[in-house]
Amino acid sequence: MLRLILALTLVAGAATAQDSTIDFGGFEQNSGAPIEVVSDQLDVDQQDGTAVFTGDVTATQGDLVLTGERVEVFYTTGEDRQIRTLHVTGGVTLVTSEEAAEAEEATYEVVDGTILMTGDVLVTQGDNAIAGERMTIDLETGTGRVEGRVRTIFQTGN
Repeated sequence: MLRLILALTLVAGAATAQDSTIDFGGFEQNSGAPIEVVSDQLDVDQQDGTAVFTGDVTATQGDLVLTGERVEVFYTTGEDRQIRTLHVTGGVTLVTSEEAAEAEEATYEVVDGTILMTGDVLVTQGDNAIAGERMTIDLETGTGRVEGRVRTIFQTGN
């Protein structure tokens, strides 16, 4: 319902552009925090170093919460395997205490501290909303870029 209301609001009175750079100060990475994944099912393949979580999946690292229907985890190679990448599909939501984003899929590069969200991306920051086809967030700098027929609503406080 929230997505429908925001989409209608965006269509009714949004400024448009091809891409937009925005502040994502609320999306921060706590790289030292463990990543907890909760799901209905887990399949592990030791041969290729992947784990696939399916069914109402929630992945949490510090204040960063990613949800979707499927999360594929890729590990680094070597003796001390660490999580390298999370690929999330199926009704993806990314939430922090200050911001929320929705998309069709997301790739969280844990080592690089970046998140790429694609497919009907919708971001809310308080009363402001931004929509586009693709969004990249740099968790180290707190900046992001939204591309692909970007629509924005910024409340003026009037």
